[in-house]
Amino acid sequence: MLAFELKFRRGDFQLSACAELAAQATGILGPSGAGKSTLLAILAGLIHPDSGWIRLDGQTLLDTTTRIDLPPWRRHIGMLFQDGLLFPHMSVRNNLRYGYRRLGADERTIAFDRVVELLELRALLDRRPSLLSGGERQRVALGRALLYSPRLLLLDEPLSSLDDRLKQQILPFLRRARDELAIPMVYVSHSRAEIEYIAAAVMQMRDGTLAAPREARVAGDSGATVGAQSDT
Repeated sequence: MLAFELKFRRGDFQLSACAELAAQATGILGPSGAGKSTLLAILAGLIHPDSGWIRLDGQTLLDTTTRIDLPPWRRHIGMLFQDGLLFPHMSVRNNLRYGYRRLGADERTIAFDRVVELLELRALLDRRPSLLSGGERQRVALGRALLYSPRLLLLDEPLSSLDDRLKQQILPFLRRARDELAIPMVYVSHSRAEIEYIAAAVMQMRDGTLAAPREARVAGDSGATVGAQSDT
């Protein structure tokens, strides 16, 4: 379970977020500028809040009152961004192994070959990112995040740069990763359709404030179509 209570202010923007997330996949829905990406960055340890605490599976990652603040590499949280941020000079194989190589054998809970098969990356392993389509790059970025064997995976609008056709290709891979690898996910988007395809519970974020979660109307496995519907 992920639980947190956070406050953060930068200029005129103020974030106030408090939640307990127990679902396998939780969606955070809201328009651009609502504070969704800022919240994920705080959870990952990339931004420091003004006050608050974060607990993951009973471990305190952050508590400003007791001055506990684990750095990102000790939180062991994976992130997938809008742009996969692959290393252009590395092959797909080496991009996938980037975080994987930095783990001890006892820390690797997900096998390299399993992720390659799950995301259908075998034919791409020797290519450079410049030779991949947008959808292929995001699959590789997802694979790299999974091979870090994260305790929690944060997805920051990972499909926003893709057209509807490519979204249709990537979303089933995200759901397969959710179901077959059982890594808890927090999926951020301004698209209600994406959220309802991936997440079992949805939270609404507006003007830096996070509302209580509700059950999502998750799309069925067969014939699901996810377009560009947004929360407007």
